Amino acid sequence: MALKHMPRVALPVRPERARERYGNYFAAMERAGATAEPVWAEVDAAAFDALLLPGGGDIHPMRYGEAIDGSRGIDPELDGAQFAALDAFVRAGRPVLGVCRGHQLVNVYFGGSLIQDIETSETHAQRDGIDRDHDTAVLPGSFLHGLYGDRVFVNSAHHQAVKELAGGLEAVQWAEDGIVEAMRHRALPVFAVQWHPERMRPGPAGDGRRRPEDGMALLEWFVQTL
Repeated sequence: MALKHMPRVALPVRPERARERYGNYFAAMERAGATAEPVWAEVDAAAFDALLLPGGGDIHPMRYGEAIDGSRGIDPELDGAQFAALDAFVRAGRPVLGVCRGHQLVNVYFGGSLIQDIETSETHAQRDGIDRDHDTAVLPGSFLHGLYGDRVFVNSAHHQAVKELAGGLEAVQWAEDGIVEAMRHRALPVFAVQWHPERMRPGPAGDGRRRPEDGMALLEWFVQTL
């Protein structure tokens, strides 16, 4: 019996210390049934089944026609590599999943803009390196609705967000303050979430806190579509 093909997922990050810095993504893709591989220079999209755009620092606002006004952790070289990778996969019609920074990068790539420092960052940004958690509403009939239903409790680790939604994209999930938490492209296999499914794993609720849903449901769904 032939072995089932294990999808290859490109992860556009610097190869040096990639597994140390992005270990959660490699581990989550393996649990989902795929192999993540770091890519950096010119990417042959035809050699991969999908692209995963990970979280990280802020995108340079010149990419959406603005001066720096609250953006931080900017890395123009990383911007260039990840925008080039996304362009290659979009042109090839290959599936893409953006996570946090990757969610924002998808919006900017297609012509949208970002809020450089959201007013409600105390709800969304990490505190002492620990993710926040908050409730969200999901669009009925969307890919997330089939996985989580009308509402989903997610983790949160960002201070920027989608401002002007790019043409061709549709928002499918929102925080209570209106922040776009997920979107999809109307014609292409491109999906993005503002939260971090790779580290959204429910645990014991002994401290009385509500726990996020299992992010692996999204990652497994994405891999199963490949």
